[in-house]
Amino acid sequence: MKKQVQLLLVLLMFPLLTIAQTKVDASEIIAKINRGEAVSYKNVEITGDLDMTKLNNRKLRKEKGSDNSTKAYISTVTAPVMFENCTFNGDVLGYFNPDNGVTIAKSTDEVFNTNFEKEVRFTNCTFEGDAAFKYSEFKDEVSFAGSRFKEEALFKYTDFKRSADFSKVEFEDDANFKYVTFPVAAGFKGARFHEEANFKYAKFQKGADMEQTTFNGNADFKYTKFSEAVNLKGATFKGSTDFKYTKLGNRTVTLSALQEKSK
Repeated sequence: MKKQVQLLLVLLMFPLLTIAQTKVDASEIIAKINRGEAVSYKNVEITGDLDMTKLNNRKLRKEKGSDNSTKAYISTVTAPVMFENCTFNGDVLGYFNPDNGVTIAKSTDEVFNTNFEKEVRFTNCTFEGDAAFKYSEFKDEVSFAGSRFKEEALFKYTDFKRSADFSKVEFEDDANFKYVTFPVAAGFKGARFHEEANFKYAKFQKGADMEQTTFNGNADFKYTKFSEAVNLKGATFKGSTDFKYTKLGNRTVTLSALQEKSK
């Protein structure tokens, strides 16, 4: 009888344990990263800010010819990072500038960046806060396929060494890819940009797949360079567009010309 009662208690407790295990504090993930362990989570809710800019291995970057007026601290994620069908309640930071939103008089002249040495995947995830990877270097493949950004997705100056997959991503706020170079064909197939899609000065060295992509806000491709053709089959532009000085190969090209080549 005693064993039956204990078994019943365990069965009653099981749903509670399951619920508890679906939430993970961001500090637990940072601890794994600091130990150099691979990160892999599926179907969980991450609470708190996942701030990867102040890891234990962060170093002050020294630049030749610099007057060191601004100090750039670089943290490095050395193991693979994998998230599938996860929700991030706080910010996800690979870039942090303490001066954002403060007066110049209180400027700290410091910035914090994060580089990633191994594969990074945030597939079918929801970012409820800011997602900032400005200046981050991704040495291996990276994917945000099927994810949803509720706030700004900041990838300005991001350095992708290999493929970057943003297919079927929902950008509910601004998406900033200004000055980004894509060395492999960039995947934006089926993505939806609800606000500004900023690709100004971006370089697509192997073209881009933007088939069925929707641009509801301003689509800024001013000075963008496509070394190879971009696939715009079925893509829709519902907001304003800027393709001034956009190039395909060595020739200036218009949006209508790019669309014609995609037929």
